[in-house]
Amino acid sequence: MTTTMGIIFANIYDSSLGELTNKRTMASLPYGGRYRQIDFSLSNMTNSGIRHIGIITKYNYHSLMNHIGSGQEWDLDLQEGGLEFMTPYAADHNASYRGKLDALNSAMNFLRVAKEDYVVLVDSGVLCAIDFRALVEDHIASGADVTVAVKDGISNGVKQLDMAVKVDKNSCVTDIAVDYCASKDYLASMGIFVISRELLIREVTEAVAHSRYRFERDLVLHGFANSGMKVNAYQYGSVALFNESTAEYFHNNLALLDYSVRNGLFRVPNRTIYTKVRNEVPVYYSENSEIDDCMVADGCVFEGKAFHSVFFRGVKLNKNAMVKDSIIMSDTVIGEGAQLEYVILDKEVVVRPGAKLCGTYDHPLVIKRGETV
Repeated sequence: MTTTMGIIFANIYDSSLGELTNKRTMASLPYGGRYRQIDFSLSNMTNSGIRHIGIITKYNYHSLMNHIGSGQEWDLDLQEGGLEFMTPYAADHNASYRGKLDALNSAMNFLRVAKEDYVVLVDSGVLCAIDFRALVEDHIASGADVTVAVKDGISNGVKQLDMAVKVDKNSCVTDIAVDYCASKDYLASMGIFVISRELLIREVTEAVAHSRYRFERDLVLHGFANSGMKVNAYQYGSVALFNESTAEYFHNNLALLDYSVRNGLFRVPNRTIYTKVRNEVPVYYSENSEIDDCMVADGCVFEGKAFHSVFFRGVKLNKNAMVKDSIIMSDTVIGEGAQLEYVILDKEVVVRPGAKLCGTYDHPLVIKRGETV
């Protein structure tokens, strides 16, 4: 019987989201009113029967650890070894990782003592409800050394991709490009890979010994181009949201207002996305409030107006305030008469009465956590 373990990289795109990940990991970034981005990776793994999971993180991981807690929401248990945090200090690594291979090398003991046959490696920047069982089965059937999950419609010649591939009619990879603004005929990597545990150990050891630290470039591309490594592409056909920049994060939160996107993430049979339970009182709408085309979490108080926006838990929107096309995180207070458009307010922000905050669709204004504006 084939067995699979999982590894989640928590910090891959932190630097590309500016203030949003200044004091938290990409994995712990709030999303969609009540979730964190790591909820998708953890839920996909547990829904797929993966019970042995390591989370590799290098800094700002306290919020992540607090969110995951004992792991019970995902039916995992830190005390029984089903879930393990791997920090630089825990892994005898006292500096920032130089890439995924460096991070995996620091977690080598975790890999060596494991008994699973295959490893699913996952970034935290791409949100989807994927079945890892199907992915691993496709990998085994292909006979490839490495399988990468890919998505069409992402490559556009403008967005720089960590890795993009071309495939033949049998989904066998014929070309790989990294750090490249690939054209539409390429498929974009979702940052999800399958590889046998023994091969991963050998490849990581060899790569790091030769000062190669990046997984996509120095293991997959290097192996493909120089040593005949066979790479298979698994094309994922449902909703996949790439939150790899502030603009993408903004757009992909608002995308949840689209019924088809919500269904593609949260209503896929047998692929429930779980998160930390935090019970709140129901939302309060005053008789003068006007809320249209919004996603609203519990505990909010609305006395003003809001349109086409996402509200996390415990937000208070005071009288005569108006919010349009914005993302408002937990426990934020928007003062009377304030006007917001194309804005991301991090947690616990206070907007003074009468304030006017305005960004643009492609350059939303970000107010960092705890600020008063």
